[in-house]
Amino acid sequence: MNYDLNKISKEQQKTSTFAGLKKLLQLIAHEKRTLIIAVFAILINSTLNLLGPLVIGHTIDEYVTKKDYSGVIHNAIILFCMYLVALGTSFSQTKLMGGVGQRMLFTLRNSIFNKLQQLPVGFFNQNKAGDLISRVNNDTDKLNQFFSQSLMQFIGNISIMIGAGVFLMVIKLELGAATLVPAIVILFLTLVLSPWIKRTNALNLKSVGGMSAEIQESLNNFKVIIAFNRRDYFRKRFDIANTQNYKTAISAGLANNVFVPIYGLFASIAQLIVLTFGIYLISIGQFSIGLLVSYLSYANNFYNPLRQLAALWTNFQTAMAGWDRISQILSLETDLPLLATGITEPSAALLEFRNVHFGYDESREILHNISFKLEQGKTYALVGPTGGGKTTTASLIARLYDPSKGIVLLDGKDIRTYTPEERSQKIGFILQEPFLFTGTVKDNILYGNEQYKDYTNDQLEKVILDANLGSLLAIFENGLETPVSSGGDSISLGQKQLIAFMRAVLRNPQLLILDEATANIDTITEKLLSDILNNLPATTTRVIIAHRLNTIENADEIFFVNSGEVIPAGSLDHAMDMLLQGKRAS
Repeated sequence: MNYDLNKISKEQQKTSTFAGLKKLLQLIAHEKRTLIIAVFAILINSTLNLLGPLVIGHTIDEYVTKKDYSGVIHNAIILFCMYLVALGTSFSQTKLMGGVGQRMLFTLRNSIFNKLQQLPVGFFNQNKAGDLISRVNNDTDKLNQFFSQSLMQFIGNISIMIGAGVFLMVIKLELGAATLVPAIVILFLTLVLSPWIKRTNALNLKSVGGMSAEIQESLNNFKVIIAFNRRDYFRKRFDIANTQNYKTAISAGLANNVFVPIYGLFASIAQLIVLTFGIYLISIGQFSIGLLVSYLSYANNFYNPLRQLAALWTNFQTAMAGWDRISQILSLETDLPLLATGITEPSAALLEFRNVHFGYDESREILHNISFKLEQGKTYALVGPTGGGKTTTASLIARLYDPSKGIVLLDGKDIRTYTPEERSQKIGFILQEPFLFTGTVKDNILYGNEQYKDYTNDQLEKVILDANLGSLLAIFENGLETPVSSGGDSISLGQKQLIAFMRAVLRNPQLLILDEATANIDTITEKLLSDILNNLPATTTRVIIAHRLNTIENADEIFFVNSGEVIPAGSLDHAMDMLLQGKRAS
């Protein structure tokens, strides 16, 4: 399945955006009451601001021209009270929407992270971590800014514009129609330019994700860069990403600000129309000075929000561009579905491959029609040249991927019928480069192991001793409390493998896969691991991928894996002959 987010077709993007918008509404459905109160507050604010010019015009015509200063003071007090209430409603809706935005951001990031945990290994092989981080952090923040800052301003400005437009038409229909003509031109330009603005912001967000991915990759491989003195290579790569981001940022900045001068120009044209037409109407006795002042205020109340809407609209387009990137993730579904439990076939094999085919993409098949059985309690070795398919076979055993054809059976049942929890309990997988979390040795040993999560250090140490793992724990200076850093050098790679080994063994799996698990440890520690493996329960099946002969010489059966085939190799000598022939052929 194609999980490359950068290669999703336009049709898929539209579908994912539509599905994502529906999901977004679900995410904020519980905020309905808060949203209603915020909208009510902004409508009160807009109404009070719209009544202001009418009171001012009435004051000019009825009190200022007649020099009735008591009426002027009276109306000034009324205006002050109106604007004070408007200030309170504005503060209330800002506070309410700020909370909505932050809660939505919290919920959305949780949803994305939970979705990422549901997706298979193939998704992470096709997408860079830096780009995913940018989507979780940067793109969600664009949505938060729109909801917490722009949405209510958007609604408030729309309500003020509608109200001002109504007042303009009611006070003087002919003058109102002339005043609103520039708005029609603005609307047309907005509809024409909006798709371009959204595309430009989408490209900018994509370039931000690309630069984040480049930085993340460079930092992760910094020691290699220094060792091979290839700063120039990564400097050039970063320069390309940074230049691309600079160009898209310039384009996005232009797009996001293009409406401001356009709206300003047409607002000035509208005011010129009001002044010219209004003075003419006054000269023929059809208008008053107070009404002209009110009319100018309403024209400003109509066009000033338009200027703000220019910025808000670009914020909206930016948020929607970010939402497209987010919804692409939320709309994805795993290609490792959980099937309904079928009929359990009686079988002596713990695990069986039946006519299995597999390829990481449709264009190239890695394994061709593979069939073999692993019996309970035996030790199996997978040998073969680099790139022959050993790790791919192990990954299918652990169901990190599903076959494109054929079936994998575990305890006589389709492996796809087991939940991830059931499968990880039955199958342990120790990788050549194990991943650990920042914390302590204890935190990493207990990761995903509910059985011992509430154990004290003393209780856990006893469990470790009973499992014959005490010699491994003794290697760590502070025992279970030894600090571990996922990306740092607090412990060596070999020690990380030992932690992963203890983590897997303590789960007491039925099947334990070791993919070059002893590649980074010394021979003495390797002997310790070998003794521990020999002392595992007699029912534990072991699958070992290794290049060291002493690691696989005691295997009950050896499989030679090469060119998409898994062939029983018989003796160790025969396996070595096959390996040498495979290397010569390659």
